[in-house]
Amino acid sequence: MLKAVYMKKTLLFKEAAVTSRGVMMEKGSWFVKVWDEACPERFGLGECALFPGLGAEEVSGYETRLKEACARINDFRPEEWRAHSSICFGMETALADLRNGGVRTPFPSAFTRGEREIEINGLVWMGSLRQMMRRAEEKLEAGFRCLKLKIGGIDFHDELELLRLIRSRFPAGEVQLRVDANGAFTPREVLRKLEQLARYELHSVEQPVRPGQWQAMGTLCRKSPVPVALDEDLIGITSRKEKIRLLETAAPRYIVLKPALAGGFAACDEWIALAGECGAGWWITSALESDVGLNAIAQWCATKHSVLPQGLGTGQLYRNNIPSPLLQRGSTLAFRPEGAWDLQSLTF
Repeated sequence: MLKAVYMKKTLLFKEAAVTSRGVMMEKGSWFVKVWDEACPERFGLGECALFPGLGAEEVSGYETRLKEACARINDFRPEEWRAHSSICFGMETALADLRNGGVRTPFPSAFTRGEREIEINGLVWMGSLRQMMRRAEEKLEAGFRCLKLKIGGIDFHDELELLRLIRSRFPAGEVQLRVDANGAFTPREVLRKLEQLARYELHSVEQPVRPGQWQAMGTLCRKSPVPVALDEDLIGITSRKEKIRLLETAAPRYIVLKPALAGGFAACDEWIALAGECGAGWWITSALESDVGLNAIAQWCATKHSVLPQGLGTGQLYRNNIPSPLLQRGSTLAFRPEGAWDLQSLTF
């Protein structure tokens, strides 16, 4: 008989995390522990990475739903919990961890054996032009050859100047540039802005307009001089039928998968299969999880063998992250099998 409990922890950013939606200094996350009564010393651990303001889940009553999921752990089925995406993500992680020995290896592979590393992009948070240029330089000096820049929150001309400065030193053949607008552009202005962005040979632009405008996004995907990737548009879409309709209507070049926001791992497996049928590429990214959630996403990602840089560097953002065997080494994320977890701050 399985048992499950949960707790909440507040994660503190090393510096203000600025997006087009606002400024974050901290982020709460919920953790679940699952074990078999016959062997209580062995347990699976998962992170229910609720993201207020971005995820489709209601914050009100969240703890009640999480308590229900723990009470029903013996008949937990991911397809029944996709609307509660972060809970599904955490429970899938904890159960997979327990099945694989309760040693924080929910998805074993060459990655968890230390034989393979995952190429990741360097994330450049919003700030002043000077701050963003400094952050970009730090990432490039660390060896990153793919940068993802958050745009849409400061003066657009400053953002163009940042891209110009980077491209003046690093041509497209040396450094891949992605930009993430988080829906900041209006339908009226978006094409004009994308034409200006296209001068800098961008790999892609994530979610240029607000989610939910499928027809407008479809027109944009056809006309945009920069390949468009859907991100927030995937959030809250739980049925296979609706996923197909979105992909056929918008016809994006890429989709960006955040398992904690897109229905969990089984739901993202379905997204990947459907994207392949539609000819769309994809990459996987985290949603500001601690290393508990990031570890699960990275391990799952490693089983997919994608050739694109992934968005898996966010565990480095916190002052009170949970120490783990994950190691960011230059432009790659590695897992050290000999490394240790420090779970003292998780008091269930």
